[in-house]
Amino acid sequence: MADRRQVLRLSALAAGAPAVLGATAAPALAGPHPHGPGHGRQPSLVIGHRGASGYRPEHTLASYELAARMGADFIEPDLVATRDHVLVARHEPEIGGTTDVASRPEFASRRRTVVLDGVTTTGWFTHDFTLAELKTLRATERIPQVRQRNTLYDGLFRIPTFQEVLDLRQRLSHELDREIGVYPETKHPTYFRGLGLELETPLVRALRRNRLDRRDAKVFVQSFEAANLRLLHEQYKLRAPMVFLTSASGNPYGDPRSYADYLTAAGLRELATYAGGIGPDKNQVIGRNADGTLGTPTGLVGDAHAAGLVVHPYTFRAENQFLPADYRVGADPAAYGRAIDEQVAFLRTGIDGLFTDQADIGVLARSLAFQPA
Repeated sequence: MADRRQVLRLSALAAGAPAVLGATAAPALAGPHPHGPGHGRQPSLVIGHRGASGYRPEHTLASYELAARMGADFIEPDLVATRDHVLVARHEPEIGGTTDVASRPEFASRRRTVVLDGVTTTGWFTHDFTLAELKTLRATERIPQVRQRNTLYDGLFRIPTFQEVLDLRQRLSHELDREIGVYPETKHPTYFRGLGLELETPLVRALRRNRLDRRDAKVFVQSFEAANLRLLHEQYKLRAPMVFLTSASGNPYGDPRSYADYLTAAGLRELATYAGGIGPDKNQVIGRNADGTLGTPTGLVGDAHAAGLVVHPYTFRAENQFLPADYRVGADPAAYGRAIDEQVAFLRTGIDGLFTDQADIGVLARSLAFQPA
């Protein structure tokens, strides 16, 4: 029987024709200046959202590696903490939907209910496990009803630490002869700080240990909490660029200001004093009409650029259910629609990058966005 490690590595590399296309089509990009918008001077960045999560279970080394091989400029790990204060890559601290923990009788007693940013949540949480315990679990596809093919890889991949993601980034940068960026997100930083497991300290320590806490580093640190970014800037003296993520509604947790307040002209100028960009919901860049079709650009890109901020909207996905009504093909919500055309439309607004679950589609859309008609 083949060595299991070799089997897993081959699985990470196997992507079929789209991966080959992405790997050959992607230029070796320096990217726009971290604290200034590209304004068309540099190609927009393709950010592998949770890796290549359209093709592999999210936040696994296999997913990140595939995104890089498809041509992504950055790979994006979401970061949460273990009980022994190690940063690991999971979308949320609750891991019942992204690992096989529910099938492990030895951890049945760990299931409990917490209040997570004001929301009562029941499940299994990373902060109730040591790293050694988490390493016994295996990743599973988060939305199997949409991405049934990804379930082929259920049970194959472990939960990676942030350091393991950084090590992978370094190895692939050498192997692909282009620097792969890393785009970590602090998940629920106020919640973890309340547990005595603040995310900022191990994050900054890891970036500095890996010589990535520089203004010109191919790094963006992102958060939905402006207070978290201000803390990183003012108390931790983080020099790596930072991006404030915004929702189309509501407020950052514990913040009296709404996301809309931060996106006013004055709010954007204030953000620019400690952050290098914004990561808006894509509907804040181009809204949708009442019938669900794609509308017209809002002007946010121009306003952000005027404040000196880059704009990296999220999340671009290929399946019909995630697309505007006029970009869908057929009636199957899980079937692919006109995802390339959607991304081209957004790229033409002047955005500086985009988060996508299918990095090969982002690379192709970027190559098409500014070709002569």
